[in-house]
Amino acid sequence: MDSVDLQVLKSASAWVKDGRRVVLATVVKTWGSAPRPIGALTAIRDDGMVVGSVSGGCVEDDMILRVRNRELVQDKPATTQYGVSAEEATRFGLPCGGTLELVLEPLTAESGIDKLLAHVERHELVKRTLDMKTGNATITPAMNSDQLEFDGTSFVTIHGPRWRLLIIGAGQLSKYLAQMGQALDYNVIVCDPREEYTDGWDVPGVEIKRGMPDDVVTELNLDGHSAVVTLTHDPKLDDLALLEALKSPAFYVGAIGSKKNNDARRERLAGFDLSQGEIARLRGPVGLKLGSKTPPEIAIAILAEMTAVKNGVTLPETIEKPKATVAGCTVS
Repeated sequence: MDSVDLQVLKSASAWVKDGRRVVLATVVKTWGSAPRPIGALTAIRDDGMVVGSVSGGCVEDDMILRVRNRELVQDKPATTQYGVSAEEATRFGLPCGGTLELVLEPLTAESGIDKLLAHVERHELVKRTLDMKTGNATITPAMNSDQLEFDGTSFVTIHGPRWRLLIIGAGQLSKYLAQMGQALDYNVIVCDPREEYTDGWDVPGVEIKRGMPDDVVTELNLDGHSAVVTLTHDPKLDDLALLEALKSPAFYVGAIGSKKNNDARRERLAGFDLSQGEIARLRGPVGLKLGSKTPPEIAIAILAEMTAVKNGVTLPETIEKPKATVAGCTVS
């Protein structure tokens, strides 16, 4: 499952190859309550076909009309704003007087979108620098700290997954988590030394590692843009990964299993070279408490919690509280 940005780039590339006129729009600045973040993309074809979103739909309607009428941009990149006045904000559905500034780029075979796609599909992080005067674009390696930049002369965008998700175990739940993780622009890696699981793995774009989990965690040199989720239910595998992951700067470390099993896991981990602070970083049972039962629901709960942690959102209690027992009966 591709991320939204990758879907936009793939569609734009295919349209250009078909000889169609395509305009790529990118949010570069927002004021007020904007519906889409800086860096959001949309591509509009000359007949009005659109993929991606910069506003949730309202601004796109106006852009589609202007692209059809050849009023938006011609041969060189340009900028435009929506919602500058209260009247326009109301007209385009921008909440609370929000304003968007967009860079509009007419794409051609020389825009280098195919080259950009090749880098992104190899899970490489790159920056694309667009010369606003000439329309020429160059692609160079990027770092996680790089950000979108626009000074009116050049426009720098960052492409490729900045975030990594290491999943321990290649079972059914892992497949849903991997697909959804890819949609959120994670570079997903699955580790499982058990051939009976890895031989049947069929999620495209996910790297499979068959080494022992502790060795794989060490090899990946996890950083603050990394998450680790253990899903095998086998302490011999899950605990190995956790022993190394909890010592790393990974922003999220979670383990599948009940509260009872995770309490036992914490006791086991305390017997190794982990501090109480490191053990306290473990999120187990993993995921938000959504009442999830099926593998897709559990994957959603895990990614919801990961997203909140990544975005610095304070979470409510996410661990099931012990249920009271009266005369041998469980009380909800």
